Amino acid sequence: MRNAWRWTALLAVGSCVWGLTARAATDASRPLVSDSHGKELAKAVTTITGVAISPLLGVGGVGAYDYFTTPREKKEQLPWYAHVTFWLPALLLVGLVAAKDAFGTVLPPGVKKPFDVAETVENKITGLIAAGAVVPSIAAVFHSTVAGSSHAHLGFASAGLATIDLMPLLNILTVPLAVAMFVLVWLVGHVINVLILLSPFGAVDAVLKSARTSLLGLLVIVHRINPVIGAALSLIIIVIAYFLAGWSFRLTVFGSVYVWDFITGKRKRFKPLPNANWMFTARKIEKTPIRTYGKFTKTEDGRWTFEYRPWLFLQRRTLLLPQAKYAVGCGLFYPEIMIVDGEKTKSLLVMPPRYKGHEKEIAQAYAITDVRDTGLLKGIKAIWRWFTRNLFGRESKQAAAAAAT
Repeated sequence: MRNAWRWTALLAVGSCVWGLTARAATDASRPLVSDSHGKELAKAVTTITGVAISPLLGVGGVGAYDYFTTPREKKEQLPWYAHVTFWLPALLLVGLVAAKDAFGTVLPPGVKKPFDVAETVENKITGLIAAGAVVPSIAAVFHSTVAGSSHAHLGFASAGLATIDLMPLLNILTVPLAVAMFVLVWLVGHVINVLILLSPFGAVDAVLKSARTSLLGLLVIVHRINPVIGAALSLIIIVIAYFLAGWSFRLTVFGSVYVWDFITGKRKRFKPLPNANWMFTARKIEKTPIRTYGKFTKTEDGRWTFEYRPWLFLQRRTLLLPQAKYAVGCGLFYPEIMIVDGEKTKSLLVMPPRYKGHEKEIAQAYAITDVRDTGLLKGIKAIWRWFTRNLFGRESKQAAAAAAT
């Protein structure tokens, strides 16, 4: 049932976008007026996709392009994002972010993370602005182009659907369709920011940013060469984003919780509950995918369960966690619940940053006796113990106790 729903939704969205792309291709072979219509349709599809990949750069770039290509007597009719007061500060901010990424490759992880958090918040805000204000104005091209052409149905005829005239339906669904396209692509693009938050290495951050910027640049170049091919490439990106929607949505939720805990300093006024605490799955557990957000609970018979709602609002599901030896891991940015197998450990659940500093309380609530350092925190403490022992000839009581443990 779930796969049938996904394929039905994909077929509906794909049919609409395919019809628009086919319409653009058909119009491109007609006289000058229709050629303009086809190019405007292709431009609208490509622009929405490009803005979704990187909202601030996309909206600023589109605004600057419209500003410089519009005759002076018509500049007053441009939308707000095409005015200098918006696109110039937007592009300057993009430049500052690029400088942060360039210098971030040589900075320690803890120094760069606050700026990464700020950029993630910016991406969410500009994404909301683009979805609510910019995308509908771009999508208006669909309606105006279709309404202004007496051959609107021929786009579908060329696609082999001559007996089906979907243009009246498209007149109603243009803005919702455009916003849906934008959200699908934006979710995947926003995942780049979340992955940067999770990554402790500046070089990895630079690679992720370069990949996103390269995709946006490729889309612009292809559109300039041939608008119809650019629209087809946009359709491919939208389809890929559709199949990645669940994964990107879960990572977006993870990043949102992470950022909220960080900027509000929630851990300072937070107390874990004795039986039910919100966590994320650190791996796929049976049919429950990675990064699923839910409650880690303990039943009356002592078994541990993970309760969650797919997409945060669907029917509640309960996952029975395996019986094993567990440990609470103290990470540099957030704790985790691990399964211990001899000297090997396997991360099972990841806690939000608000639980940082409350590892012993979590261990006590779930009757876990093993609390240990993990990841970067373990390495940093090991380096500190080495320095204090070899350079200063002594070892602090805390370091000695940690080493003994």
